[in-house]
Amino acid sequence: MSQTTNTILMIRPVNFRMNEETAVNNYFQEDLNLKNAEINAKAQKEFDDFVAKLRAVGVQVIVEEDVASQDTPDSIFPNNWVSFHENGDVGLYPMFAENRRRERREDVLLRLEKEGFRIENIIDYTSAEDENIFLEGTGSLLLDRVNAKAYCALSARADESLFIEFCEDFEYTPVVFTANQTVDGKRLPIYHTNVMMCLAEKFSIICLDTIDDKKERKNVIKHLEADGKAIIDISETQMHHFAGNMLQVKGHNNQRYLVMSKAAHDSLTPKQVADIEKFCPILSSSLETIETCGGGSARCMMAEVFLPKA
Repeated sequence: MSQTTNTILMIRPVNFRMNEETAVNNYFQEDLNLKNAEINAKAQKEFDDFVAKLRAVGVQVIVEEDVASQDTPDSIFPNNWVSFHENGDVGLYPMFAENRRRERREDVLLRLEKEGFRIENIIDYTSAEDENIFLEGTGSLLLDRVNAKAYCALSARADESLFIEFCEDFEYTPVVFTANQTVDGKRLPIYHTNVMMCLAEKFSIICLDTIDDKKERKNVIKHLEADGKAIIDISETQMHHFAGNMLQVKGHNNQRYLVMSKAAHDSLTPKQVADIEKFCPILSSSLETIETCGGGSARCMMAEVFLPKA
């Protein structure tokens, strides 16, 4: 079982814009006041530059084009609707925004099979949408694949009972907590776990200040420490620059990289950079338009492929 992969699925946007349906509880989104076509063109450029940087260090990036007729502004974030596992299992997830449900595409799974991957089993949670119950893939689920633990910050997009069901199906130990951010003076749930926390092989980057409940915070720290993970704590301000939305990947010769946006990289202190670089180099790319309008960053754009080769 490994924590990192060298194969990533990414969806190139054709209708990227600020998604009005997700803005209700994604407080990271902002309006750019640009025409949608202009926003999409900027997002495509950021996407292409990012893919080129990943490929340059040896990451295998499988790029699928979004389908224009589907009108899916958030398709650039595929990690929310699908997860791929080493035993050949694929998870399909219920999405909070109705227009995001159209992102789930069978042809994407067929593409992976064409690329030589084996899909054994599809575990489909999407019927939970009928009951307004959601669990948005590896946005909501932070998987420690080696230690078989799943971390989840509960929110409107991460239902506790469905999370427990996922853990039973995939044989993970659940670590549940609530993570909040301050919005207009109120503490409100952060929409996805993966904006406040990142799990790499030997370390974790986490905004501990978001876990207001001291018992829950202690429990998360206890689990990370028990598994030998160094903890690099970030501030809420850094989290708002997407410093929690990072992913460790493998490139040439199994070299690990911690992938993040330029905004996240720029927000880190020299000490935090040094702490990360003890473990692996940083790879960053400018994702300004995608972050501002989409309210997601580098991690959200990459769906890790752990499937076995056929």
